[in-house]
Amino acid sequence: MVSIDSSGAPAQATAPAGTSKLYLAAWRWHFYAGLYVIPFFAMLAITGMAMAWIAYVDGRDGERIAVQQQAVAQSVSVQADAALAAIPGGTLKQYVAPRAEGLAAIFRVDLDGKATMVAVDPYTATVLAEFPRRSGWYDFFDNVHSDLLLGVTGDRMIEIAASLGMVLIATGLYMWWPRGFGWRAVLVPSFARGGRAMWRSLHGVLGFWISLFLVFFLVSGLSWAGIWGEKMVQAWSQFPAEKWDNVPLSDDTHASMNHGPKEVPWALEQTPMPASGSQAGEAGLPAGTGITIDTMDQLARAIGFDGRYQMNVPTGETGVYTFSRDSMSTDSTDPMSDRTVHVDRYTGNILADVRYEDYSWAGKAMAVGIALHMGTMGLWSVLANTAVCLSVLFLCASSVVMWWKRRAGGLRLSAPPLPRDMPLWQGATFVALAVSMAFPMAGLTLLVVMVVDMLVLSRIPALKRALS
Repeated sequence: MVSIDSSGAPAQATAPAGTSKLYLAAWRWHFYAGLYVIPFFAMLAITGMAMAWIAYVDGRDGERIAVQQQAVAQSVSVQADAALAAIPGGTLKQYVAPRAEGLAAIFRVDLDGKATMVAVDPYTATVLAEFPRRSGWYDFFDNVHSDLLLGVTGDRMIEIAASLGMVLIATGLYMWWPRGFGWRAVLVPSFARGGRAMWRSLHGVLGFWISLFLVFFLVSGLSWAGIWGEKMVQAWSQFPAEKWDNVPLSDDTHASMNHGPKEVPWALEQTPMPASGSQAGEAGLPAGTGITIDTMDQLARAIGFDGRYQMNVPTGETGVYTFSRDSMSTDSTDPMSDRTVHVDRYTGNILADVRYEDYSWAGKAMAVGIALHMGTMGLWSVLANTAVCLSVLFLCASSVVMWWKRRAGGLRLSAPPLPRDMPLWQGATFVALAVSMAFPMAGLTLLVVMVVDMLVLSRIPALKRALS
């Protein structure tokens, strides 16, 4: 973004010498960061928008399949038997209760390492559909959005882009700030001059208006990333399992419940799982009640899980029944109703009951933040996310248009000029260090670029000219 006054004149043309040079340095950072960031931001906007609408219209697991509502539903065990019959030799792993009375129930059945989702009519126990788990368009877009289908390598590439996105925002706001030219040029686009000046105005004004939204999306997305999120933020913001009095813990964490995409609430992912096989916990079922999927469903309903919720059945001798509801998994539209309950598979005792109120402040912020980020809080959040995604796509496209109109032709990048003898270099260095400390992947990238520039580009004149 290039700062302009109300007449469209570039700010550096009239700014004091020191400020002009710092401005040029910010512009150069903005340009080179954008070279890397633009394709990633465009991808994130397209895939994010697609996921929000697919989840709202069709659902992630086929849970919006309509059925004819009847007076009485079959027991969950009868429905589960129908699902198991559709996958002979399979093992029941999960039950997803219907969101509303006129929708199908979903069962996950595993066989030979393959997970299949089976949609069942809860009133007739008729199998309506079966499909490989996480095989739909939502999951394709989700996998591209999270790691480009490249695993850890893709995750790191996207984390770099998101971290450099913070550099884009900081430098863009600096350049667009009204230095004595009034706020009208900052807040209202100008079409008077046309050409590149018009595109620059549209780019700058829209970027200014959505800058806070971009920061929110980047921070909430980075909180899931492998370095900034998992290693720096998530690790010290987890729910402390020590709050579960005298409850045996498994060697597995809640992350073991993830199968591909993130499914466990952010605040619990690194918390150890409780283990079955003791007399610990609070009584959940009346004395003498057998433990079946039906009585577990009755317990879930009795303790407040209404509508859609998920029941994970025990795996292994120390596994537990887990009831969960969270907006990240589209179970509800209210992230403050998040709840996870673990029940001993032998005694029926409630070993742990974690609610939104029990999260740390960071966990609470992420519960709400991820719901907003994913657009799972109802139609209004889907529409809001769509508006932000379309704005990001316009910023990406307009930046390319501005470069095309400004470029010098040939094979050169036509990067903004490098200021010399900049008296405010200390301030620029301080900003770079601050960003690097806050977002390590951005700092590492900047360091690598500087090293390559000094050791490679500066020694090859032809390559230096092409990249300048």
